[in-house]
Amino acid sequence: MPQIANTPQPPYYTVIFTSVRTELDDDYAQTAARMLELAAEQEGFLGVESARDGLGITLSYWRDLDAIHRWKQQSEHLDAQRRGRSDWYAQYRVRIARVERDYSFDAQPVAAQPHQPG
Repeated sequence: MPQIANTPQPPYYTVIFTSVRTELDDDYAQTAARMLELAAEQEGFLGVESARDGLGITLSYWRDLDAIHRWKQQSEHLDAQRRGRSDWYAQYRVRIARVERDYSFDAQPVAAQPHQPG
C-alpha cells in the first residue's frame, strides 16, 4: 500500500521530480530502490512519495536547502543522474519549493480506547 511521508511541521523543502520514461528498463528498478535507500541515509532527509502512471512524480522532503545540495552532489546519485539522462528518461523537470503549510486527513479508524471508570 502506498505511504504518505510523515513530515515535520513546516517549514521544510521538497524536491519535485517529474519525469517521462523511455522504453529502456535496464537496471532502472534496482537503481531507483538504491536511490531511495541512499536518500534515507542522508542528513536532512525527511521522506519521499512517488507515483507513476505514464507521468512519474516523485517528491522528496528535506530539512533545508543545504541537505538538498548535498544530496544532488552525492556520488552514487550523480551516477544515477547521468544514467537517467542517457538511458531512462525521455524528459524530466526538477522543481524545489519551500513548504509553508502542511495539513492532513486520515480516514483510518482510531483504535478503540478502553473505557476508564470515573
